[in-house]
Amino acid sequence: MRRARAVVLAGALLTLAAFAFDAAPLFVPGLGFVLIGVLTPAWIWLAVRRGDVTRRIDVTEVVERQPVQAILAVRRGRLGLPGAEIHDPLAGEPVRLLAPATLLRPQPAEIRLAARFERRGRHRLQPPLLRVRDPLGLANVVRRGHGAVQELLVLPRTEPVQWRIDPHRRRLVGPDAAAVEEPLAAVDVDGLRPYRIGTAASRIHWQALARGQGLLERQLRADGEARPLVVLDVRDADDGAQLDAAVRAAASLTLDLARRGGARLLLPGDTRPVAVEPDLRGWPALHIRLALITPAVASVPPVGAVAGAAPVFYVALRGLGRAPASLSATRGGARVLVAPAEQFPADGPTPLFTVTGCQGHLLGPGRRGHARRAGLARVGGR
Repeated sequence: MRRARAVVLAGALLTLAAFAFDAAPLFVPGLGFVLIGVLTPAWIWLAVRRGDVTRRIDVTEVVERQPVQAILAVRRGRLGLPGAEIHDPLAGEPVRLLAPATLLRPQPAEIRLAARFERRGRHRLQPPLLRVRDPLGLANVVRRGHGAVQELLVLPRTEPVQWRIDPHRRRLVGPDAAAVEEPLAAVDVDGLRPYRIGTAASRIHWQALARGQGLLERQLRADGEARPLVVLDVRDADDGAQLDAAVRAAASLTLDLARRGGARLLLPGDTRPVAVEPDLRGWPALHIRLALITPAVASVPPVGAVAGAAPVFYVALRGLGRAPASLSATRGGARVLVAPAEQFPADGPTPLFTVTGCQGHLLGPGRRGHARRAGLARVGGR
């Protein structure tokens, strides 16, 4: 309103000058400036009083980088909304309301937005703001739209696990593997599935072939404690990007292994892992918990107490010195240390797999010498 007051003052001075010097031509601009400075703020104030903006979002959860749709409903009075702008957290930049308003039938306007979130977690969205100003910039009024603060939970995205060929085995489990030995925990027969090229002959169901049902293979599933265990360690997290990468890696590994026969996930602060069935039963609740992981100092995950004979995928923020000594001390299945790729030496061994910017390196007696040369055997821990 400062400009409006300046215009009124200029008009008053012109009017006084007209009276003082008997200059009739100054009366018209003087009174005009006074009327513009007084009527323009009144017009804007009345327009904002009748105007309103509300935001509608039909979802409460969204995955990272997936679009979330929102609708901004703008209500206008008979005076319209001159120079209206809408400031909304989902829009990023101000949205100008270009649709004209009619004096007789002012129609509400709807603006559709599509936003993407790059970071997981709980996001609080304040109500949108409606800003109205006249073309001359004399008055500028901001009004907060109706509605409560909305919360949107952004879930960590999952990506395919890129499994690598192991020279000591035919092939590790992988989504594009033609020959899959399922060495990670598959021990029990769990039905039949179409034959895949390269599958071992011992897995072929010859009886089905003899009955004319085609070439089928036995599908194996994990049994009890033999299910792979994914452990997430976020101790002393100080880098948001690395923390998010570790969470995405844990989520992607859990989802990939669960689809292959079931998996278990041990989150920070828990003493027992949560199982995810092959039909992904139990995954939605874990996905929400992964979205809310914070960089708080957590206790050492009890790997030795819950691992059993299952392979362990230990996801940490550091490739060196962050996995507990109990990880390499336990006996049973494979022990894999997963961390952001930049935490491992560039000239180190080829990773077992890569996922969401992280690498998985195999530890254990079979590879201890190779791992020590790469600096991975002395994982330390507390």
